[in-house]
Amino acid sequence: MAKRITVDPITRIEGHLRIDVEVDGGKVTKAWSSGQMWRGIEKILVGRDPLEAWTYTQRFCGVCTTVHAITSVRAVENALGMEVPVNAQLIRNIIQTAHAIQDHIVHFYHLSAVDWVDVVSALQADPKKAAQLAESLSDWTLNSVHEMTAVQNRLKKFVESGQLGPFATGFWGHPAMKLPPEVNLMAVAHYLQALEVQNYCNKIVAILGGKSPHIQNVAVGGVSNSIGFDAPSVLNMERLMFIKGFIDKLENFIHKVYMVDVPAVGAFYLDWTKVGGGVTNYLSVPDCPQDSKGTKFDLPGGYIKGGDLSTFKPILTHGDAYFRDGVAESSKHSWYKGDATLHPWQGETDPNYDDFNAEGQYSWIKAPTFYGERAEVGPLANVLVSVAAGHEPAIRHLNSAIGTLKAVSGLSDVPLEALNSTIGRHAARAVRCAVMMDTLKEQWSKLVANIGTGDLDTFNAPVFPKGEVRGFGFHEAPRGALSHWVVINNGKIANYQAVVPSTWNAGPRAENGDPGPYEMSLLDTPVADEHKPLEVLRTVHSFDPCIACAIHMVDTEKREIVKVKAL
Repeated sequence: MAKRITVDPITRIEGHLRIDVEVDGGKVTKAWSSGQMWRGIEKILVGRDPLEAWTYTQRFCGVCTTVHAITSVRAVENALGMEVPVNAQLIRNIIQTAHAIQDHIVHFYHLSAVDWVDVVSALQADPKKAAQLAESLSDWTLNSVHEMTAVQNRLKKFVESGQLGPFATGFWGHPAMKLPPEVNLMAVAHYLQALEVQNYCNKIVAILGGKSPHIQNVAVGGVSNSIGFDAPSVLNMERLMFIKGFIDKLENFIHKVYMVDVPAVGAFYLDWTKVGGGVTNYLSVPDCPQDSKGTKFDLPGGYIKGGDLSTFKPILTHGDAYFRDGVAESSKHSWYKGDATLHPWQGETDPNYDDFNAEGQYSWIKAPTFYGERAEVGPLANVLVSVAAGHEPAIRHLNSAIGTLKAVSGLSDVPLEALNSTIGRHAARAVRCAVMMDTLKEQWSKLVANIGTGDLDTFNAPVFPKGEVRGFGFHEAPRGALSHWVVINNGKIANYQAVVPSTWNAGPRAENGDPGPYEMSLLDTPVADEHKPLEVLRTVHSFDPCIACAIHMVDTEKREIVKVKAL
């Protein structure tokens, strides 16, 4: 007899997500992904100045901030056929890569690791053995016996006080937990260290963007940063060298800790390389433009069908018709009026809420398709696309992660297909983070070199024509392919749609009934304890849901939803 389990809300994510599964014979046989709030910013933008759109769309979320600002201005620039100064492109690239690195670190250590790491078990660890293990994997300076002992003592104080803080709600002792106590202690130590390291990224973003989150420096046509050599209020070499110091600290942690921890933990969960595969069509977009026209990118993009890398088809330019013509969204199973599958330029977001109906409408999120088929986006898609495109940094870092996995697990071979899994998404995200680390260093060097040529331009003024123009912008955000679509009529926004990563992945069934990536990936997931569905959380968390980007909240009676008082 199948049993229905509802997990609502899913925690350790951004936004409000409900997951329903049917479990039969200890495995998931059906799944539904439901976004629980409406995103109404598209309606707010109609009639507004396109130059302001980025300031609104950046407020989709308090996590995915820079990504919406940059994608929004790209959409308007595309509609106007604008060029963007190279310095502006490079400054944007530095901001977005720093933001991505921060997002990747936080996702693994602070949002997902406790699905795999039994924190309380670390109290039983031998700090000396934990340090020996950590030092055998990396020469990270904070892997010492002193550090492991200090972390264990800190954890003991948490437990003795009865207040586990961020570790209070974990499924400690769950039968799906497999790490030895020493590995758990090492992971907890790195969890705490990552809290400080991730903030280096925020400082880079704040120096260039004015603040973090919600940067202030982007504009349609470039950035507002003035470049100079003498004035203290402009972007000068002193500030650039300050950024370089943070880059060096980040690089040390990424290569010596993050890129080691993920395969080391994964070595104890090899069975999870066969769980969570789901939709195996993968979509990724190119990013980090290197020229003013958006025709050359540092990072590749493209589409893979059915997990077969030989089907790879590249996406080459910012205005690529292959990407532009392939995207559509279905609202048949979403709480909106109408049930047609529409291209984003014709997209409609008129709310039509009703009760949760597993056979009808059950989510505020739409169901995107690429040429009629569901696709997964995110680091897994990005790494597979990068490998198919022959991107050397991605291949190099993937081989490094596989090497660590082999060393810890004793395996002689790890097939690429193992990435099509729950644990594979974490491995891919670590690889993507290492690639972004390389990219951040490279974009910084290119900016310094370009300034050295005497080029100080950062902005081209936009001009809006009479009549209607359409544009789209894309960005490979930390959670995957993000695109904004704008229709401008006589200098005002006539329609605006954002197709975000968590729309691609968390969407409900499409018009033809095909499940979304979350829903497909949960099928056949083992569930050891129906009252503690840790395994369901593992797979959902592997996508890093960011639901506020896909939906937003509104009260049609215009009542006060929340009040914030600054003291």
